[in-house]
Amino acid sequence: MSQSELNGDALDQLFLRARTFHAWQKRPVSDDLLRRLYELMRWGPTSANLCPARLLFLRTPEAKERLRPALTPGNVDQTMAAPVTAIVATDELFFEKAPKLFPASKGVRDMFASSPTLAKETSFRNGSLQGAYFILAARSLGLDCGPMSGSDNAKVDSEFLAHKPASQAVDQAMPPCQVRSNFLCNLGYGDPAGLYPRGPRLDFDEACLLL
Repeated sequence: MSQSELNGDALDQLFLRARTFHAWQKRPVSDDLLRRLYELMRWGPTSANLCPARLLFLRTPEAKERLRPALTPGNVDQTMAAPVTAIVATDELFFEKAPKLFPASKGVRDMFASSPTLAKETSFRNGSLQGAYFILAARSLGLDCGPMSGSDNAKVDSEFLAHKPASQAVDQAMPPCQVRSNFLCNLGYGDPAGLYPRGPRLDFDEACLLL
């Protein structure tokens, strides 16, 4: 099927006019919309289709308070005000899903299981890719995003993720897992009054080579 270029409005929404928000309108984000976000995100490509990203959507004041101790001071107010904060995480035992996600090759699971270094590198790289798909999927559905690195990953993992038994894991269908946070992303409908002036970007000749 042939592809056509997105129109200017779509490019504006995804890239050119999209901003990182720090202040939020008091508009709720429904669970149905979060499900739709994931349904879009999951189709982005990953190595061997193994999809290592895992998401926790913190939607309640109680869940946000559990996150508070892990936040750097400058990120507390915006996170508490956001309708949803997503923990974008990575399952380092992602390869256990290989029989479902990449059934064409029987050796993929064992390849990663036998090389912890390869598995860790692959999970982080592809989980980060899925984090980028997550932001674009959210924007495509009319949501604004506030991605953040300003948190203590060890505290996030200890509170929400680390070494949970299968009954408490992000994905209850998998064996005891090793899920680690990558970054946080606030979601909702941004308040333009809280925007900073947009920062510059590198020009093509500063960042790219044509060889």
